[in-house]
Amino acid sequence: SGDDDDDVHPQYQKMTDTSATDKPFVLASCADDNKGVPYYGVEVFKKHLNVVWYEDFLKNKEKYSQLIQGVILWVTKPTVDAALLDALPNLKVISNIGAGVNFLDLDLLASRGLTVCNTPRILNETTADMGMTLLLASARRLLEGNQIVRDPNIKWQVNFCGRQVSGATLGIVGMGGIGYAVAHRAHAFRMPILYHNRNRRPQVDEEAVRAQYCATLEELLPQCDFVIIVTPLTAETKGMFGTKQFQLMKPSATIINIARGGIIDTDALLEALQNKTIAAAALDVTDPEPLPDDHPLLTLQNVTFTAHHGSATVETRSSMMALAVQNLLDALSGKPLVNQVI
Repeated sequence: SGDDDDDVHPQYQKMTDTSATDKPFVLASCADDNKGVPYYGVEVFKKHLNVVWYEDFLKNKEKYSQLIQGVILWVTKPTVDAALLDALPNLKVISNIGAGVNFLDLDLLASRGLTVCNTPRILNETTADMGMTLLLASARRLLEGNQIVRDPNIKWQVNFCGRQVSGATLGIVGMGGIGYAVAHRAHAFRMPILYHNRNRRPQVDEEAVRAQYCATLEELLPQCDFVIIVTPLTAETKGMFGTKQFQLMKPSATIINIARGGIIDTDALLEALQNKTIAAAALDVTDPEPLPDDHPLLTLQNVTFTAHHGSATVETRSSMMALAVQNLLDALSGKPLVNQVI
């Protein structure tokens, strides 16, 4: 929590410190603020684990292969495949920093008798903040406005306008923890809220944010000015948004995706934007991710991008890393697991 005055993050305070001899050996990708585990993660790793960085492991497999009992994953790395599992005969736990585990072969891991943990819920508020950030930035054409001020070749336009957010209708696809946190924010903007979810939420939850349940996307989409995707990527949700769904939306509508890129058919989205079937898109995630440099989506002014930064605050990422370490320690010591995937 950002309002905690103590220098030590609250997640760390709950964690029992372990002496060097008790610390389990755990494989992790690399310590690198740009493309690996950042400094604040390295600190908590080293406090509680004997960390073996992947490059070191490759050079010293004989030394480490019997010792490593856990793998801690950051941004899908290190890659967990059959070859790695074969090289780690005493592996017991795979702990992912993040909620989504769609990149893992869960059947393979289950067949090896491994425990898999993740860090859901802890990122709900921060990711919901990003959803509203993208919605507002797209609606009010923030990046274009920024460019007008910065670029001496662009004249200020008296009639430069965006879209109204307050009072506009929001459709939330996926009303789990993040979706419901988005609903709370949207309610503060006095936005009528429609939502589609596998299961309807309790009436008390709906009333708290004045949300109305839609059993189908066909019912929800035509009514919304903004549609935000907050559902996990599964076999059922892959390609959930295609040509048919975009055609159901208002021509003035904006699609926002803070979930996973694969939920949207990228070609269908490009076509919908080019043909003005919908007005705009705001994407924290894409398929593929990252997009190739020459991808036509990158040329469109009516698309706002962030680089999969939904949970990217130091406070939340620190909490996620601490929780992933705690999950791993709990699994190895046989304690009950709150965040067990398999």
